[in-house]
Amino acid sequence: MRQAGFVSFFLVLLLSPVVQGQESAPFTLEQIMSAPFPAGMQASPDGKRVAWVFNEQGARNVWVAEAPDWQGRRLTEWTQDDGTTLSSLSWTPDSSKVIFVRGDGPNRFGELPNPTHNPAGVEQAVWMADLESGSVERLAEGSSPLVSPRGDGLIFRAGGGLQWLDLQTPPEGEEREPKPLLKARGGLSWLSFSPDGAHLALVSRRGPTGYVGIYSLEEKSLRFPDASVDGDFSPVFSPDGRQVAFIRIPVTGEHFAFKPRRSGHPWSIRVVDLESGQARQVWRAEEGRGSVFRNIVASSQLFWSKDGYLVFPWEKDGWTHLWAVPARGGSARLLTPGQFEVEQVELGRDGSSLIYSSNQGDIDRRHLWRVDAAGGAPRQLTSGASNEWAPTPLAEGRLALIQSTGKHPAHPALLEEGQVRPLAADSLPDDFPLQHLVEPRQVVFSGADGLPIHGQLFLPPQREDGEKHPAMLYFHGGSRRQMLLGWHYSNYYHNCYAFNQYLASQGYVVMSVNYRSGIGYGMEFREAENYGATGASEFNDVLGAGLYLRGREDVDGQRIGLWGGSYGGYLTALGLARASHLFAAGVDVHGVHDWNVVIQNFIREYEPLEYPEAARLAFESSPMASIESWRSPVLLIHGDDDRNVPFSESVDLVESLRKQGVEFEQLVFPDEVHGFLRYESWLTAFRRSAQFLDKHLKNAEMS
Repeated sequence: MRQAGFVSFFLVLLLSPVVQGQESAPFTLEQIMSAPFPAGMQASPDGKRVAWVFNEQGARNVWVAEAPDWQGRRLTEWTQDDGTTLSSLSWTPDSSKVIFVRGDGPNRFGELPNPTHNPAGVEQAVWMADLESGSVERLAEGSSPLVSPRGDGLIFRAGGGLQWLDLQTPPEGEEREPKPLLKARGGLSWLSFSPDGAHLALVSRRGPTGYVGIYSLEEKSLRFPDASVDGDFSPVFSPDGRQVAFIRIPVTGEHFAFKPRRSGHPWSIRVVDLESGQARQVWRAEEGRGSVFRNIVASSQLFWSKDGYLVFPWEKDGWTHLWAVPARGGSARLLTPGQFEVEQVELGRDGSSLIYSSNQGDIDRRHLWRVDAAGGAPRQLTSGASNEWAPTPLAEGRLALIQSTGKHPAHPALLEEGQVRPLAADSLPDDFPLQHLVEPRQVVFSGADGLPIHGQLFLPPQREDGEKHPAMLYFHGGSRRQMLLGWHYSNYYHNCYAFNQYLASQGYVVMSVNYRSGIGYGMEFREAENYGATGASEFNDVLGAGLYLRGREDVDGQRIGLWGGSYGGYLTALGLARASHLFAAGVDVHGVHDWNVVIQNFIREYEPLEYPEAARLAFESSPMASIESWRSPVLLIHGDDDRNVPFSESVDLVESLRKQGVEFEQLVFPDEVHGFLRYESWLTAFRRSAQFLDKHLKNAEMS
């Protein structure tokens, strides 16, 4: 029988007694990793249906729930853990069909990810699921579908441009054939239709410069009405479709990354009149704090309300907040005051309110709020010892969302009359170990330089007074991330949270560290002085976390390890390279080892020889600079189709560790990407990690 009902989410069950002298093994990795992960939630135009993607142990499918019962069901029936993603969900205007993309995008060589090494190759294609007939149809090879408001067709990216596909039912015996619509220099992005479907707004990216373009579907003409040398993006149509607003970022000539930016040339908001082509600036950020644009998680960075306001994110007070300015121009008004961060934002169905997630009053969680574009006090929609995100407005005042707790994994839910209930209550596997999980505790400790740092502490469920446990530190990637007191809203960190719970069940004291340069604690914390490639100031937090664990009475100070992926792999390697006396072992998953190599992966124009001082500091901020003091064993895990951290980072580190005589193990996934696409890859990585840590921490004889 499956877990059923929302009440079960919060039951506190007693653990079975453990025979003295035997290690508790309440659940397996397969069980803790078995929960489906929901993402990509989209409401139908009529607000009576909502669709999302469930990743069920690597098999990804589109699900839907609809009025009046709002009970989730599958629309598609893929069953294989083959790494094929589903994304870009959207609806046809009549709310009868869901459009989506199946397959991931190419790397810089034009190669699509193929983690199962399928000899026939793989593709990325646009698909359509019909709710009435139940049919699921492949439409065309491509990505980024955008359905016309008229319902007659959709545009999508393919062949280096945009194509049009007619959605009308073709004559019997004929197939739908896409037609070329638009080709333009530069990469095309930020696509959006005018309300009447007559015009298409887009951005043509050309290096640091980006032009907002307007394409007329009737005239088949493209124009760039307000081109400049700066970077323009995120165009949004006015409710009447006569104007387009967008954001302009001044070009800086900056060819460096992973460094603090607290101020710069101020960004601005501009509006173009479609009929006259005239453009005007309606607002400009002030000098100093907030002059550098800080984005939110949303389909657009601008919202044009029906009552004539442009709503946007701004860090004027050092926190990411929503502000509003009249579309005709004027002073901006703060909508969400306080020391917290606004993160995910959606325009309400009324066209005049915004629904958003934030950590207001609960800094290590996420809850949902609503605020009017015209002003007024924000109204809290959810609260408690849970996390809510992905606000999705529905008809009749309902709201779809995704929720998690410290024990219950992320699940789609419905907020109705102040109550939250699951949309797919029986989707959790029968043997998911809900009753054996622990609630993480909030911890605030000091970095080595005294900066307060937040963490989430997982204590072993089976422990006795005076018992000394091995301990692990976890460092997230990004670094623009924040781990929460509960299962995370990212699939990657949802998996990492599961592994931290597993380690705790195996007798480890585990702490997840929200180190400086992460999000959630304001601009100055995120843009920390000397962070990353400009001094590795986060190492203070690695040291501080290690000293905190060593000072706990329930931790064996000789058996402290660390693990993390990407930026977290960087901090893991940095901790082992600089402080092997404190950290006995580590698991480095696709970590950064030389900033000069990784910066080039993000900024192609960066050439270390042209910036000798910056390059010197970047290398000194890297684990490779301290390789001679590295003594502790490490497990290195990497996929060789990694598009974020070059696979060469692990190759080069292995060569150096061999020269040093440092013990290491390696786990390589041919054709896997940065955020492993296959469920089996995650399981294999965590199995090997657990074996490695048990060998070097749990079962090791420490001197």
